[in-house]
Amino acid sequence: MFLLDYIVNLSIFSLLVSTPLVIRSFINYRPIKHVRFWVGVYGGIVSIILVMLAIHEQGFSYDIRYAPVILVFAYLGPIAGIITGAFGLFARLVSSGHWDIAIIGWVVMMIGFTTISYYSKRLTALKKSILLFGTYAIIYVITIPIIFNVFRDNLFFHFQYILFVMLGVILGLLLIESYVKLHRLNNRLSDMYRMVEASESKYRLIAENTSDLIMVMDKEHSLTYFSPSHEVVLGYQSFELEEVKLCTFIHPNDVELFRSTLAGMFENKESKAIEFRLRHKNGDYIEFESRCKPVRGQNDEIEHIVIISRDISERKKAEEILLQSEKLSIVGELAAGVAHEIRNPLTTIKGFVQLYKWENGAEEINDLILSELGRIETITSEMLTLGKPQAVQLHRTNLRELVKNTLELLSPQAHMVNIQFKLIVEESSFFITGEKNQLKQVLLNVLKNAIEAMPEGGDIHINLQKGAEAECVLSIKDEGSGIPEELLPRLGEPFYSLKEKGTGLGLMICNKIIKQHHGTITYQSKAQQGTLVEIRLPLAN
Repeated sequence: MFLLDYIVNLSIFSLLVSTPLVIRSFINYRPIKHVRFWVGVYGGIVSIILVMLAIHEQGFSYDIRYAPVILVFAYLGPIAGIITGAFGLFARLVSSGHWDIAIIGWVVMMIGFTTISYYSKRLTALKKSILLFGTYAIIYVITIPIIFNVFRDNLFFHFQYILFVMLGVILGLLLIESYVKLHRLNNRLSDMYRMVEASESKYRLIAENTSDLIMVMDKEHSLTYFSPSHEVVLGYQSFELEEVKLCTFIHPNDVELFRSTLAGMFENKESKAIEFRLRHKNGDYIEFESRCKPVRGQNDEIEHIVIISRDISERKKAEEILLQSEKLSIVGELAAGVAHEIRNPLTTIKGFVQLYKWENGAEEINDLILSELGRIETITSEMLTLGKPQAVQLHRTNLRELVKNTLELLSPQAHMVNIQFKLIVEESSFFITGEKNQLKQVLLNVLKNAIEAMPEGGDIHINLQKGAEAECVLSIKDEGSGIPEELLPRLGEPFYSLKEKGTGLGLMICNKIIKQHHGTITYQSKAQQGTLVEIRLPLAN
């Protein structure tokens, strides 16, 4: 029965401690005025209730009214603690006699608690509670034998009583500390929410007011976010782009390049730059310069792709105008070169035509006339190729088959000068997106240069392999006399040629074609060590 009474006391005490904490959790955390006074009053009410639930044993009344007093002293200091203690004393005096003894004991307790509170200001509430309870236990052990002279006769009872007061303090501490930690976590969470909202607001402000187009795609290329600038540049409303595949808006000729770029980004997990055209709502296509950046999630896997694009239509127009100006400049250079290159063959033709009249048309003279006329035709054709815009039709092309077909065309010419082609291909197919005839023109030009550089015969090594970052590498190495390193930078200049009858336009056209296919062409050579031409082209996805 004695144990049951203490369990009831502890349960009610726990309920009374937790009730205001729970209520406080469901209302706004507004500061309470005179919080020490009101907490002291509420603690005093709890003490009164605990006195009313006092345990009567062997003519004595025992309760745990000092548990709330200890907790209030620990968390809010002496003023609130004395208020709580005063309520408890009042209830004690009303419920039983021995006023003088009760008042003396209360005064001693308050002095002890106030002293401990004063010297433990820097300690946590938990440590203060331990010191205050220790003070209570010491004062209790000292005063009970002196005042009542019964401690030795009822040792187990008093020990049990102190134990249950300690349990009351522990229960109160657990409840209050749990609430304090929850309150701190809620504050931190609120701060984090505010920081996230502020950060989101800041970046949304940037994204929604920049002239750049910002898109976010998932792994399936579906749009999950697009900045409002799309409405201005492309004419689409927000709802028209939701969950739409971006490839449906890309120009058909740019889709393969876009997909291959993304494939390379997924493979290397690095950002990529790309230029492609997007369809406006009116059906026109607008050119964009974009940077695709992967966003990694768990397990370092790419979960989203951020694409930051910029409308470069005006820049492209300016570049086109500049290109036309450069072409006009080149045409001016061509005019000077043509005046020199064509004058000599024409002079020869004129002289031999006159001689032909005199000698009645000898056969060898006719051959020379035809040869010089052919040279004029070649120069004229190269000029037309360089100056006239070419309509490019991009198709999926197997570069391996294109190389083999080109070698078959040149094999008879190579055999005549004792040259062998040595082809090494790593895989059965190297699909690229390009214009087959233009690429064949590049191969013919480079291979013819290699053949002409080897008048005494030898081997031409052709190697086709995969390179890094989703590209293929075609290397052509001859065994000719080579080119001095200081002359390599001039390769591709108009009318600069190392061949006696060359125009220099062939390599210039090759450079232009490879650049149109988003590739690169480089030359490596040394005198008497042959020449290596390396062509890099992006693979189709």
